[in-house]
Amino acid sequence: MNNSLKILFDEHEVISNAIELAKKAKTLIGANDEEYEFTVSELIRFFRVYADQYHHHKEEEILFPEMMKKNELLADGIVREMFDNHTYFRELIRDIELDLEEKKYKEASVKIDEYTEALLDHIAVENEELFQTAYSLFTDDELENIFYRFADADRELGEIKKSELVDLLHTLSKKPSLEPGEI
Repeated sequence: MNNSLKILFDEHEVISNAIELAKKAKTLIGANDEEYEFTVSELIRFFRVYADQYHHHKEEEILFPEMMKKNELLADGIVREMFDNHTYFRELIRDIELDLEEKKYKEASVKIDEYTEALLDHIAVENEELFQTAYSLFTDDELENIFYRFADADRELGEIKKSELVDLLHTLSKKPSLEPGEI
């Protein structure tokens, strides 16, 4: 298999790690509200920057338009669904942030559950359907071109910043309250 979409698959893995941390964070509600607010605020920053500005940007500005050029029917099908999901994710993140600001931690937690489940479903559809469709639509040369455009997009947004967001997840995962096995 051509590795041109590997960047997106790899980003899905990182995003899935953040989802696990978001799920674990709910154990902090009532036990350590300050730590809950801090952790969720950091995760919001991660989802907003890494998942949306880096990952969704590559899909919305590069992959999806290229796929629609190859097959116009995708515009009203799976690609439209993915665009709609991205919009929904942005709205949920705003709602979670508002709940945090108002110290409505249980409400935020319910929305985080909704967000993470929807995001996991979205990732599965992209990995199992959308990206497989992309592999069948494009020649190897076209896929290679898309890969380089993805790499250029990361460079433009800042590779160090992207790496720092991955490090943030690693740091959060080392907190005793969020270590593996506590879900």
